[in-house]
Amino acid sequence: MAETAQHKNEKVGLVVSNKMAKTIVVEVTRRVPHPIYKRIVTHRKKFYAHDEENTALVGDTVRIIEARPMSKLKRWALGEVVRRAVQVETVDKNTDTATGRRQRTK
Repeated sequence: MAETAQHKNEKVGLVVSNKMAKTIVVEVTRRVPHPIYKRIVTHRKKFYAHDEENTALVGDTVRIIEARPMSKLKRWALGEVVRRAVQVETVDKNTDTATGRRQRTK
């Protein structure tokens, strides 16, 4: 069979977790009208996706592609990182910057 003509399902979402090895959790948000009241509501769903090189970081916007089942929950693979998130470093006021140790509070 010709594998080149096959079209895979794709979704675009936000990475909410990358703490697992070679796995990311992507939250896909879609806005749909309520079936009865016709008000626009937001539906969110989380997908587990395979990230071979661990390239995606939390906050990145990524495209995931449907793939073969890799585990109980993983049925998607990372296609590409659409947009990188701004990485902000947190600064603790009680930490001494020269030694990296926490200062005593009185």
